[in-house]
Amino acid sequence: MAQQADGDRQRTDEAREAAVEAALGKLDLDTKARMLGGQDMWSLPAVPGIGLKSLVMSDGPIGVRGVRWSADDPSIALPSPTALGATWDPSLARRAGVLLAQEARRKGVHVLLAPTVNLHRSPLGGRHFETYSEDPYLAGLMGTGYVQGVQSGGVGTTMKHYVANDAETDRFTVNNLVSERALRELYLAPFEAITRDALPWGVMTAYNSVNGTSMTEHGHLVNGILRREWGFDGFNVSDWMAARSTAADIKGGLDVAMPGPQTVYGAALAEAVRSGEVDESEVDAAVRNVLRLAARVGALEGAEPAVTELPAEVDGEALARELAHRAFVLVRNSGVLPLRPGARVALIGAAARDARVLGGGSATVFPSRVVSPLDGLSAALPSLTYDVGADPSDELAVADKGFTLHAVCRDVEGTVLGEGTLPNGQVQWLGADLPSGVTHEALHSIEIKGTFTPRESGDHAFGTRGLGAFALTVDGTVLYEGVQAMGAESDPFEAFFGAPVERGTVALTEGRPVEVSLLHTLDKSLAMPLPAVMFSLVHLDPRRDEEALLAEAVAAARDAEVAVVVVATTDRVESEGFDRADLRLPGRQDELVRAVAAANPNTVVVVNSGSPVELPWREDVAAVLLSWFPGQEGGAALADVLTGAEEPGGRLPTTWGSLSDAPVTQVTPADGELPYAEGVFIGYRAWDRAGTTPAYPFGHGLGYTDWTYESLEVHGTTATVRVRNTGSRPGREVVQVYVSPTAPDENRPSRWLAGFAPVTAAPGETVSATIDLPRRAFETWNETTHAWSSVPGPYDLTAGRSLTDIRLSTPCDG
Repeated sequence: MAQQADGDRQRTDEAREAAVEAALGKLDLDTKARMLGGQDMWSLPAVPGIGLKSLVMSDGPIGVRGVRWSADDPSIALPSPTALGATWDPSLARRAGVLLAQEARRKGVHVLLAPTVNLHRSPLGGRHFETYSEDPYLAGLMGTGYVQGVQSGGVGTTMKHYVANDAETDRFTVNNLVSERALRELYLAPFEAITRDALPWGVMTAYNSVNGTSMTEHGHLVNGILRREWGFDGFNVSDWMAARSTAADIKGGLDVAMPGPQTVYGAALAEAVRSGEVDESEVDAAVRNVLRLAARVGALEGAEPAVTELPAEVDGEALARELAHRAFVLVRNSGVLPLRPGARVALIGAAARDARVLGGGSATVFPSRVVSPLDGLSAALPSLTYDVGADPSDELAVADKGFTLHAVCRDVEGTVLGEGTLPNGQVQWLGADLPSGVTHEALHSIEIKGTFTPRESGDHAFGTRGLGAFALTVDGTVLYEGVQAMGAESDPFEAFFGAPVERGTVALTEGRPVEVSLLHTLDKSLAMPLPAVMFSLVHLDPRRDEEALLAEAVAAARDAEVAVVVVATTDRVESEGFDRADLRLPGRQDELVRAVAAANPNTVVVVNSGSPVELPWREDVAAVLLSWFPGQEGGAALADVLTGAEEPGGRLPTTWGSLSDAPVTQVTPADGELPYAEGVFIGYRAWDRAGTTPAYPFGHGLGYTDWTYESLEVHGTTATVRVRNTGSRPGREVVQVYVSPTAPDENRPSRWLAGFAPVTAAPGETVSATIDLPRRAFETWNETTHAWSSVPGPYDLTAGRSLTDIRLSTPCDG
């Protein structure tokens, strides 16, 4: 049966390729060149003459936003990729992919611009929440599961950002200097694994250069390694606005330049062929890759799609909740968790009420509902109390809770061109993403208007973010009329994502709605890289005395049996477009935790961040639970875990420690260059080499039961680990296997992850984890021969609960 299935698949692939070649043969040069450039922000042009539909792409990794910045068509919001990485379960990543393909089909999207499989090179990377791990093997397996899931639903993927796009500072221009060995053993490894095991239909090349060549032009890394060596046959799309050179990009293997309508391809590419600068066969190769993608996703007439039988429908909210509790990492527990039934709990922290469920930038989606920790715990714990305690930020933020807003678009005469709903106070219309009837040419002003119903009485602050003329009115009071000019920012996008400007305060009453209006007149003299409208109405609840807030939280904690403090980062700390300056929690949150812990020894801290933060009070509290950016059902999942209805299933996919001890911290280029001087020593490899001890090691995570590791056997390339659940409840364990050279070698890490397997067992039950040991675990890249070299043993093969919690060891030849 398997041979017959393989034969059927081969015949279908051959028929699909024949359809691609037939379509290609019907195209003239101008049409081919036009096909390779975006027609707008998110799509490629249709070619009706060959039965080619417009191919539609969409962000992002945790949900499918679609082509519009709107909440009119809500999206499921899953936990962040770092949270998914913390599950250590590729099958769960696959299930997430199946759901996202379902969402993509519903929204008419053919290609999902994910997964991100760059590495956590330094904890200061601002976009780490969108990637899986510091370890290339774990990242590759999770990315493989994700791609398999999405593509099983007939939707394409683009593994990204190829390659070495591991920080955000100067990401458009930085030249990352990376050794051949580090590229092979670390940064290329997840892409190689996905290409080999998931056969991805797309890749996205990054903004940055590697060793002097822009990634969209990098023929060696794209045509040489990705295509010829690994056999990748998908399409290669630029990151948005990354393509800079018509001839260099097409020769470097870039198939599609996005976004449109102005790109380096189209008419410029056709002219380059006619002038002899580019060979038409190079254009044909790119068009062939686009047509193959179209055939696979069912957008090319006469070609059978790659998927003809779709997976069963997935309950998005249920999966989002499961993913969250499976991702939560319990890094400390003195026995306070799970909570005693009927426990009196004081919930504390601004992030408990206004949870940050997803990261910023291209990961943004708009779910139909968000369950905050306050929502989830209020439903589960009847005796719950709540206090703010301390806010992570005193900056104004995009108007959200309590606001009902829409946008009115007018021309220069004041005539209404069109209206559209807004998900919050942020307008981010890129390219053709405008309300119906509105064009960039006619658009003169946009008014954000609607109502605001305050959650508390007091002086509410309002302001703006963006460039140009603004008129801000709240409850009939004009707070500001003026122009915000360009400051030190290098471009309007930076100004848009920068600091908000407070324009005034208005005394408002809890529960009494008021009208709000922000009129923005466009400054069309600003040089924008593509047609865009970006500005925000921002708001801050009444500022209360910080000492009084702390005192109220301490009093509530003292009166409770257990205090649960939720601390968080903000979108000014972690987001796309910039790196982090430090690893501290913003505001007075550290002080809040210390004060609450001093008042109540049964203090549980929930850390709502997408990547590591410093936890200077960690030894002073009873429990620490990392919730990452937990997605729309995060609060419900938190209630499940705290009450013991579910076990926290996560293990750390990246090392957590202080910035002062972190071995790799350089993310800012000097003279346009960023040397990866640490070579292959990042993450736990670097911590081991430095001889410093992090707060919590790679792979660490506690559950609600106990495990005994009984035996470790190695037969050929398979390790078998027997473990027994010695606790009183069912549980899940992630059995981890590491390889260590017996003889020290300063040029190699002291140990590295070779494999892992999640297992579940009932109380008293013994189960076996079978773990394949990949050949690559015993190889290194030889920069002299430019090839993988087997390094003979002996090695120590160890099995345990984390990198440092080793329970069993056995010698291994490799």
